[in-house]
Amino acid sequence: MQLDSYRTLGRSGLRVSPLALGAMTFDDGSWGSAPEESFTILDRYLDAGGNFVDTANQYNGGASEETLGAYFTRNAGKRDRIVLATKFGGTLFPDDPNAGGAGRKAIMSQLEGSLRRLGTDYVDVYWMHQWDRHTPVEETLSTLDGLVRAGKVRAIGLSNTPAWWIAQAVTTASLRGWENVAALQVEYSLLARTVEGDQFGAARAFGLGITPWSPLASGVLSGKYSRETTRVADSGRSGYAAPMLTEKTFTLLDALARIAAELGTTVAAVALAWVRQQREVTSVLVGARTLRQLEDNLASIEVTLSAGHLAELGALTTPQLDYPYPFLDAVGVGYQQGSTTINGLSSKEFQRA
Repeated sequence: MQLDSYRTLGRSGLRVSPLALGAMTFDDGSWGSAPEESFTILDRYLDAGGNFVDTANQYNGGASEETLGAYFTRNAGKRDRIVLATKFGGTLFPDDPNAGGAGRKAIMSQLEGSLRRLGTDYVDVYWMHQWDRHTPVEETLSTLDGLVRAGKVRAIGLSNTPAWWIAQAVTTASLRGWENVAALQVEYSLLARTVEGDQFGAARAFGLGITPWSPLASGVLSGKYSRETTRVADSGRSGYAAPMLTEKTFTLLDALARIAAELGTTVAAVALAWVRQQREVTSVLVGARTLRQLEDNLASIEVTLSAGHLAELGALTTPQLDYPYPFLDAVGVGYQQGSTTINGLSSKEFQRA
């Protein structure tokens, strides 16, 4: 596996790297990486063959997009070789009710702001950052379709959105002849797996790509935590880590460390490889505040876990899904198909005590 072993992004013709570079940490250096260090990170990622860069309008008050725009200005010609993704939905003007969300007025103004900061006249993937409960699906989709037809957007995606809305959006777009959803961006890691229920189900049913965010669970699976090292920093995303440092997590970290030692790699590389090797996943978002962190993440592309490793890690973190999955598992497929095998599935695989 190489970083330049590209994959098509769901229901689009875009070819993207199996690891995408998340630019959420790009800012003025007060929290993440200052522009010059961000440029170094971008150079290394692109030189390694990566081509998928992801940001959002609200990241660091627009500073992430501005940093990318400055990079493209300095490196003329690189913009068109990158699959550039940004997101809409987050407000930059808290006292204006129409500045955020997924309504037509908001989308149009947010895209113009993003294009200006990015220094480009189009984005390759435009993600809805999160579900907007106040806006009809038709308004959001028709607006995005118009932006694709105008050449300002190449493909559209959904992030942090309920599966029922995803199904409604895909079906509505198909029936109306509008640009359809290409992919989903979801939180997914060994410590966040409930998306394996309805979100992955929707992706399989509709042919959508999956780009996981936070694959290292806010750094919990980066290798910096263990039974001996449990102190959580007070800055950045590290604050999300504390609730996850439980006995179950330490058991997982023990297994990751052992497998990493067997393969001669790192805990982070093993955790990232597990996410990357899930069949629904197209491209895994990795973030880095420093070049060293990027190198550690890129190293995961060389790691291929065995079926045994995948099964062991999966068994340690099997999620409890919402109804009806527990009921369906308890009843088993034998309720419908008896002792027969259908499409390779035997009822014996679902017998429960």
